[in-house]
Formats: sequence, structure tokens, C-alpha cells
Amino acid sequence: MRLAIVLFVFFAFCASDGRSEESEPLTAPQLTNNPTLDVIATNKRPLLSFFNSSGGNGKRNYTIQIDKVPSFDSNALLEYKGVPEGNKYVTTKLVDEKDALTDNTRYYWRVRAQDSDGKVGPWAKSRFFLDTKSDDSFMNLTRIAVSGIEVSSGQNPKNIVDLDDPGQATFWQATPPGEQTQWVKFDLGEKRTVSRIWILSNPQGLDGWLKDFAWQSSDDGNRWENIQGAEIRDNDTYRNIIDFKPVATRYLRLLITDWHGYAPQINVVTIYSPGKPPIPKIPQGDYVLIVGNQQDGFTFTELARFVKEIHLGLETVTVPHYEVSLEMVNSLAKKPVAIILSGNNADYQNLPMFEYNGEFELIRECDIPILGICCGHQMTVMAYGYTYAHSMGWEDITSLEDLKKVRPISIKKDDPIFAGLPNPFIAPEIHGWAVDVLPADYEVLAASTYIQSLKSNKKMLYGEQFHAEIKVPYNQGTPYLVNFLKMAIEKRRSKR
Repeated sequence: MRLAIVLFVFFAFCASDGRSEESEPLTAPQLTNNPTLDVIATNKRPLLSFFNSSGGNGKRNYTIQIDKVPSFDSNALLEYKGVPEGNKYVTTKLVDEKDALTDNTRYYWRVRAQDSDGKVGPWAKSRFFLDTKSDDSFMNLTRIAVSGIEVSSGQNPKNIVDLDDPGQATFWQATPPGEQTQWVKFDLGEKRTVSRIWILSNPQGLDGWLKDFAWQSSDDGNRWENIQGAEIRDNDTYRNIIDFKPVATRYLRLLITDWHGYAPQINVVTIYSPGKPPIPKIPQGDYVLIVGNQQDGFTFTELARFVKEIHLGLETVTVPHYEVSLEMVNSLAKKPVAIILSGNNADYQNLPMFEYNGEFELIRECDIPILGICCGHQMTVMAYGYTYAHSMGWEDITSLEDLKKVRPISIKKDDPIFAGLPNPFIAPEIHGWAVDVLPADYEVLAASTYIQSLKSNKKMLYGEQFHAEIKVPYNQGTPYLVNFLKMAIEKRRSKR
């Protein structure tokens, strides 16, 4: 029976020249990858990534347009036709070198699919802002902890300040239909100086986005004054970075007077004070500085425990990504033997990326050996262009039930970091993003269906997309991390 079905399909395919007589109409691509709406791109040649269309006959290709105006009819219009579909999930296009974009400019971009019959689908549109200087230096801000929060209506106000929420998926929403004015009140515990506020609303769509709102300050929590420069009208985005002249206050209130949809929604608010974090305490002996890349500043795995238990005589110091900087590392009385950039479990488009500026400084300028793991691996590339990593459209999570289906990692170039590893090898995978574009001085060391290991040719900097530090019996990648630390120790000894 199975053979008969196969033959029927084969002859039907030949009779129709490989095309369905009634194909599904082409859909618009999804522009929720990188850059998504109002992302700040940091390289004049951004990589545009989008989730593929569906429908149509035969192979699909894409037309991409980029312009400085939303009507896509200015003299600055760029157009790329016939961009082939990348894989079954995602297509990417790096802006050509001759088409390098203009700094400090808002760009609009759109894309549509075309099938083998020449039929075209609808446009999908988005926008981003190009600012190549925005990630150059540490933000010189510190997070302010919120000691109390009240809302005008609705449930779960603590979701607004829940920074250990993966991807900031949970949220507060006012009770619909409710009053025309809604508010959120923050108690900072004591008088603090505030100069920046980050707001994330519904990343899934327009419903719940704040439209008209103002930030207010109060010394007693009863009498309120609008903060100059913190009043927003006709807001049309789900992420806001609001900078204003520093204000000393104990209480803040977000007064919402209009919104999109039936009730305002807030996924997270983070409040910042101007200044620099304290220098961390360091041990007397040799140690590894671990940068915690989770949104709450911790690590995704037990990385510190791994480093201690491999018995190389190394202690660890963990510093949140939003506190680390080149200046901080240079101020340490004793420098670390190595720096490890940890993983995280959130999509970058839902994070305040300016918090990673200090980490980008280390990647670009620090001469201490650096290893990036998972998110940290992606950060080593994003330090040269935020859009150079993107969502894969699927999650690569190692299946313990059937290791035969795990994609092996092939070593492409010999390097001491692979000592003791088989080729190919298997290692735990827990991620949904991948590196796509490498800086000029980087090279690929290993890959599966995407880049798994990279290296800088200018200094001792490595990246691994997999997790060598996870302790499971099938992990053949463990020596990768051990070798890195041994190489870092040897480099330290050679300088003494």
C-alpha cells in the first residue's frame, strides 16, 4: 500500500510539473525577528532577518525595501530583489557594503514573497533606528530596586518588576473596561535620583500598548508633579526608553490616560539612577569573572559550580551584565584569569539592550581571555552589530529521549580548544537564537547546521553556542571549557 501511494504521488507530481493546481495564497513574512519594531541597530550594514512566508507554488524568493520614509518612495530607497529563502524557518539579508546606511536615522523596511509562478504576497512592514554609537560605552546607570508597587486596577502588579521572568512574558493589565485613567505607583523605599525609565508593553501585538502617559514624582506619595521630558503622546511602540533631567524622589507614578486596545498592559518597568555600580570584592587567589546574562543578573546554568569542581584552583566572582564594564575590570586590584559570558533564556528584542554595553566594551577592548557561552557566544558578535544574531525560528534543545536525533557538531578547524573532543561531538543545546554574521577578524571553528564555535584572530576570545558546562553523561563538549581555562591559566603564568 505504501508503494502504491508513493507511485501515485510521483506520477501526479510529474503530470502537474511539480506544482499544485490550487496552492495556498502567499502570506506576509513575519517581521518579529531581528530587527523587530523600533530596535536600535548598531552597524551601518544591519542583517535583516524575518520569518518566512507560507503558501504559493514552488520555491519562494523575497523583495526587500529599505527607506527613510514610510511611503518607500524617496531617493534613498534601497531594493533587493530575488533574495532566496534561507531555510524553512528564516531568511536573512545583509545590507550590501555599497548601501551602508546613514547613522542616527530612522529606517522603514518591508518585505514580500514571490513564488515560482511570479505571484507576489502582501508586504510586511517594520522600522528600526540606526545609532552606531549607542552601544560604545557602559550606560553609567544603576538599576533602582522597587520596594513597593500599587496599581489602579487589575491583577499581578508584581509582574511589572519581575526581572527573573524569562522573556518578560508575564504582565500586569488593568481591569477592562475600567476608568479612562489608570496608574501604577512605585515606592523606591527612600529618596533616589532617577534619570531613565525602560518600559516594555505587549510584545505580541498592538493590544495594550500605552498611547498617552506621563511619569510623575512625589515625596509623600500623595501630591504629584509631572516629570519634565517624561510625558508621551501618541505612542505607537511597545518599548520605550525615557530619558530626562535627573529627579530626586521617593515615589514615581505612571499616569496612563489612553491606550491601544481595551486595557493597558505592562510587562516590565525598570528604573535607573545615574552613577556607577560598586567594584566587586575579589578573592586573594586566581579566579574567573563570570558575567551573569540572565535579565536578573544571574547565570542560566551552574557555571560557577562547574569552574570550581574541575579542580584547576580557580574561584569565581559573578557580576550582573548591567554592572560590568571595561572601567570596572580595569579597576580591579587583581585581574581575573579569564572572563566567561553566560547564557540567558530571553529573546533580546524584549530586553533593554543598553544594559549590555559594558559587556560589549569587554568583548571589543579587553585583553583578558574571554569565553562566551550560548548568549555570551552571540554577544561576542553582537558587540559589532546588534542584528548579527537572530532567532532561528525553532528551539534547539537536546532530546534526552532520543540522542540519535541530536545534530552533531563538526570541528571545521583544528585548535587547541578542541583537545580531547571527538569529531564530530555531541553537547547539550538549549537555545533558539544563533550567530549569522561574523566580524572581519573572527573565524568559524565548529558548526552543526549553524555556527557552534568561533574565535577572534586578534586576541584570546572564543565562543560556544552549546553548553560545555552542563553535567550530563552524553556531553562530549566538556573539554572545550576545561581547555579554555587551562589555556587562560597558562597565559597568566607566561606573563609572570
